[in-house]
Amino acid sequence: MPAPRALVWFKRDLRVHDHAPLAAALAHADALALFVVEPDWLQSPECDASHVDFALACVAELRSALAARCLPLMVRTGSAVQVLAQLHSELAFTHLLSHEETGTGWSYTRDRAVARWCQGAHVAWQEFTQTGVVRRLRSRSGWAQRWQARMDAPLQLLDGSFSATVSLEQPELPTLKALGLAPHRKALQAAGEKAARRTLTSFLQVRGYDYRKALSSPLSAEDGCSRLSPHLAFGTLSMRTVHQATEVAIANAPDRALAYALRGFAGRLRWHCHFMQKLEDEPDIEFHNFARVYDGLRENDFNDDHFAAWCEGRTGYPMVDACMRSLKAKGWINFRMRAMLVSFSSYHLWLHWRQSGIFLARQFLDFEPGIHWSQMQMQSGTTGINTLRMYSPTKQAQDQDPEGLFIRRWVPELARVPLPYLAQPWTMDLSVQRMAGCLIGVDYPAPIVDDKVAMRAAKDRMYGLRQSQEAREEAGSVQFKHGSRKSGLTQTGQQRKTRRRADESHTPSPQGDLFA
Repeated sequence: MPAPRALVWFKRDLRVHDHAPLAAALAHADALALFVVEPDWLQSPECDASHVDFALACVAELRSALAARCLPLMVRTGSAVQVLAQLHSELAFTHLLSHEETGTGWSYTRDRAVARWCQGAHVAWQEFTQTGVVRRLRSRSGWAQRWQARMDAPLQLLDGSFSATVSLEQPELPTLKALGLAPHRKALQAAGEKAARRTLTSFLQVRGYDYRKALSSPLSAEDGCSRLSPHLAFGTLSMRTVHQATEVAIANAPDRALAYALRGFAGRLRWHCHFMQKLEDEPDIEFHNFARVYDGLRENDFNDDHFAAWCEGRTGYPMVDACMRSLKAKGWINFRMRAMLVSFSSYHLWLHWRQSGIFLARQFLDFEPGIHWSQMQMQSGTTGINTLRMYSPTKQAQDQDPEGLFIRRWVPELARVPLPYLAQPWTMDLSVQRMAGCLIGVDYPAPIVDDKVAMRAAKDRMYGLRQSQEAREEAGSVQFKHGSRKSGLTQTGQQRKTRRRADESHTPSPQGDLFA
């Protein structure tokens, strides 16, 4: 009977601190660690070279941190099952330890294949929770209490070093070029667990003061938001670490202002897992509408030229174009502007959320599948239970960039346009256009759709469908399966009260603000 040897399989949990599989591996006579660069990930439509670049930088730091604890981290390229099978033949590990993952369709398929392989190879695979997502959840009732219990549980800390009896060569990590990926041009946040902890500390001690006020504008949000979302997505921080550190910071805040701001942040942490739970409960929402009554609503009207203009930031609406260009350059934009981008694509351009969502997933460094696909559907109106949020890009420019600083930075064609015209440059007389050096339709595009006409048509179609008996009945089913239980008032009840007030004046739902 071979001595028990544990293999810790790292996925989107690239840290040492509060890592349950690592803590469990200490109990084994021998342990090794593994990260797999999987072709299914690289070839998935949501994957971008920037994601891989960030992940590899996290893995490089993780490998050093584990080496200091006498735990070798192997990095292999290939399908998970093939890599595990090869390592099993070489190293005869008896236990596979990993975190649960709520991911896109390819990862679900991968995990099922790994489970079958483990069973056939007589390897004991133990999966540990790392978020508030509950596997095989039968009812949302009591979910918030379960989340709280998980987040309040003691952190899983390493209290010793490992006993690795196998000496392994540690080749250099693969490069983007070696993986067949073209280089990206995004200016990414610093990667790794050390950077994650610095980001958390700076937010809780200094940057968090302006959190509530800084959320909405792309100018203030860049520093005023937590900026933890990439670290949560790649697991360089655990949600439990963030929750507990936030509670300590609130309790020890030097003044009421910081405590008040951080309470707003703390209140949003639960929503992070609330949205991930939706994908866990119904993986098909990555591909199909929450409410199937919306099937066919946009699929047959997809305009490729509108989609290309939106992707390239040349819609003729300055705030939309500035946000898209900024996002493509940095891999990040604040939540209100994300919501505006999706609203514009879904309602003004009448584009289906799936194609838009794939494009945005590649741009977001913090792409988190459960949050992303839930939010794509929520912001495009296909959940059937959420208030429709239709944003006017002109109003958002006036409200969130009143001095035009953000637009001028990212749409330099408009640099000399007088401020009164900046949100609507197409309203300039020809003489003003010439003076500003910006001819509409030449130097900067004319609007690709008429704002008022497009919004009126979208409202007529959406509200007309929502009022049907079929839509009302299905909304009840969606609410029962996916709706929050925090309030006694259902989402459908809220809709009936606010339906005709649902426009761009709405503040984004609180559950979204953390995700940026």
